[in-house]
Amino acid sequence: MTSFSEQPQTGFARGSLNRSSNSPRTLFNNLMNGVIFACGALALLPLLLVLSYLLFKGFSSLSFDLFTELPPAPLDKGGGFGNAIVGTAIMVGIGALISVPIGVAAAVYLTEFSKGNTARWIRFATNVLSGVPSIIAGVVTYGILVATKIVGYSAIAGGVALSILMLPIIVRTTDEALQLVSQDLRQAAVGIGATNYQTVLQVVLPAALPSIVTGVTLSVARAAGETAPLIFTALFSGFWLRSLIDEPVASLAVLVYNFATSFDQNQQSVAWAASLILVLLVLIASIIARFATRSK
Repeated sequence: MTSFSEQPQTGFARGSLNRSSNSPRTLFNNLMNGVIFACGALALLPLLLVLSYLLFKGFSSLSFDLFTELPPAPLDKGGGFGNAIVGTAIMVGIGALISVPIGVAAAVYLTEFSKGNTARWIRFATNVLSGVPSIIAGVVTYGILVATKIVGYSAIAGGVALSILMLPIIVRTTDEALQLVSQDLRQAAVGIGATNYQTVLQVVLPAALPSIVTGVTLSVARAAGETAPLIFTALFSGFWLRSLIDEPVASLAVLVYNFATSFDQNQQSVAWAASLILVLLVLIASIIARFATRSK
């Protein structure tokens, strides 16, 4: 009988289950780990480049007056984007007021009450809507609200266009969050005499609330950075907002679009500062979403 010491050597060290560092499998594993790490670093590289360039260009233009003054005219000095911050917040708020109740209610229907082909087709339509280009949402809103004179170029029209973009994100994230709630919670609620609506409102929705907040926050972050829908529905204004129905309204994204290619150096500096603020707002929204998920 061949003793243990006389057995042929393999890729493992004698008397140990640890693989030898010179083993071909170990070398291949280390190589692939390096390739995966390099790919991860390359994936982060665009974000790091964008943030570093915006920090370099934006911080040099930041000042407190930017948050309180109106956009400058060509060849003027100073100025800011105070009205654009207000306009962005109002239009995103209108979009959230429209899309959040509809999106959450639709997701509850899909998960808790709809069965069979109906839910399948609604989910398919939601996926299609999430892939529609944002400019299409602006054109459709323009055709329905602005061109028909229901409202003018206004914050209402801009908020409706943004709500179209926010809706599929909210529906999909809420739908997935509700599906992850344990069936034991539903059965326990039914077992103590709760109706379906009481189970949904008092058990299922509170359990899925952190993930729902995450979806809403991500949809707000996307809507805040949209430009094309607002060009068709809200235009731009160099004044403070006075009406939600029949007056153009400024937004950060459209201000960047208008000023970034301007020949005026002062307007370009305002555009860089507005770009930095817009990216920071999106970053803060994403961080809030991450903390909401972690709290679950």
